[in-house]
Amino acid sequence: MVFAFGVVLFALGIALSIALHEFGHLLIAKAFGMKVRRYYIGFGPKLFSFRRGETEYGFKAIPAGGFCDIAGMTALDEVTAEELPRAMYRQSAWKRIAVMMGGPITHFALGIVLVYALALGYGLPNIGAPTTAVVGAATCAQPTQNGLTDNPGTSYALPDCAPGDPSPAAAAGLRNGDVITAVNGAATATFADVVTRTRALTGTAAFTIDRDGRSITVPVTIAQVQRYVSVPGGEPRSATVGAIGVEAATYGATSYNPASAVVGSVAFTGRMFAQTFAGLLDFPQKIPAVVKAIGGGQRGADTPISVVGASRIGGEVAQRGLWQVFILLLAGLNLFIGVFNLLPLLPLDGGHMAVTVYEKVRNLFRVRRGRPIGAPVDYTKLLPLTYVVVLLGGGVTLLTITADIVNPVQLFQ
Repeated sequence: MVFAFGVVLFALGIALSIALHEFGHLLIAKAFGMKVRRYYIGFGPKLFSFRRGETEYGFKAIPAGGFCDIAGMTALDEVTAEELPRAMYRQSAWKRIAVMMGGPITHFALGIVLVYALALGYGLPNIGAPTTAVVGAATCAQPTQNGLTDNPGTSYALPDCAPGDPSPAAAAGLRNGDVITAVNGAATATFADVVTRTRALTGTAAFTIDRDGRSITVPVTIAQVQRYVSVPGGEPRSATVGAIGVEAATYGATSYNPASAVVGSVAFTGRMFAQTFAGLLDFPQKIPAVVKAIGGGQRGADTPISVVGASRIGGEVAQRGLWQVFILLLAGLNLFIGVFNLLPLLPLDGGHMAVTVYEKVRNLFRVRRGRPIGAPVDYTKLLPLTYVVVLLGGGVTLLTITADIVNPVQLFQ
């Protein structure tokens, strides 16, 4: 039940973030006197609407984002004689850019607010440390996974530990903060590597750990448990695999008061921005790993995920009571969406800003040469490139959703 609640809550958080993205466009457009015809939350059939002033507000049946209809967003948009003076494409360049920035800025603001709430409620983790297989807790190796007798696609969550569940890691002396560097001599750079190598084992295995700067090796008895495993070209199935009952260290926090949390949140968000930009640059080269995962290959924890995968992870961390991780994931997703929307590609906000900057620079050169300013950019000439971006984006979305169904990212063993 908690898993399902977490999945729904995270999905609603994403939908609300996107709806507020559009609301950011609305607020700035209205502030500059542009006409906003409609603002809707959701897509599909209209549930209800109301009019306040010149803007129609409403809700639609599919709660997946929303849209803001500003008169004259481009010169292709048909406008009435009354709307023409207030059409967006007729406004100064800086105003048009400010309106398009309203969406990304909203995501950045939401991210900072969530980070501030995290700082006050739980403290902030050190995300500047290198990615390693750090043990967060040595609990138990749950014998089964929730939903094993139901549809495999409905849940990949682990139940809570029960009396009698084996605790191999705890019995072997593994503890919070240990860094697992190798399993049976095979290096483990990430926690996902630990999970992958452990699942193939039986009997007793040698776990090499780094503890307070010392490298030690401990024998750990591998428990045999039931987990979902991916099947190339088929549905995930239940199989017997090895487990030792450890969780990844997802949190190690520094506490803040309301005043110090402001500075801490700004610094922390800055580091998240840096990681988001780096992740965005690495995004294309990670797509082949998603394709391999669909075919049954190892799914790394750093591979791209869809809204489906993010919501499932949200359900898992909620089920384990890791609400601090839930908040951090939602904050990180907002930062990613905000940065992604700044890419200079249509139909993203950054694409519209790039067109506006082009028009401004072009007109400056025309005026210097004694020529009149040029006509607005003909968006029909940009449609082929826009279609390519949309098709590529749709393809990546379908790939990640498929991977998240048949071979989801496993944060917990």
